[in-house]
Amino acid sequence: MLAVIELWGNQFIVKVGDIIDVKRLKDLEEGNTSSTEALLVSDEEGKETKVWNPIVEWSKVEFKVLSEFKWTKVRVFKMKAKKRYSKNRGFRPTLTKIEITSIK
Repeated sequence: MLAVIELWGNQFIVKVGDIIDVKRLKDLEEGNTSSTEALLVSDEEGKETKVWNPIVEWSKVEFKVLSEFKWTKVRVFKMKAKKRYSKNRGFRPTLTKIEITSIK
C-alpha cells in the first residue's frame, strides 16, 4: 500500500517500512509512536486508488519517531550590486527521522 501524508505543510509518498526525514516534530520524543490521516491511499500498482476531500477519513498511517538531528548548514547570502552591501548568514534546520509502521 502507498499513501500520501502531510506533515507540517510538506507532503510525502510513503509505504510501510520507509524511513523519511521531516521537519521537527516538537510534540513527540524519540521512541514514541503517532498517527496521521492520509490524503490519498493506493495499492502498489495504482489500480485501486481512494481519494477524499481533503483527507481519506477512514485511513490511518502510523509512524515511529527514530531520532532528531540537525541537517547540514544552509548558507543565506544577500548582496546589493554597486552598494557595498552583503550579508552572509547560516542556518541548520532540526529534522526528525520517522519510520512508517503501518497503513490502514
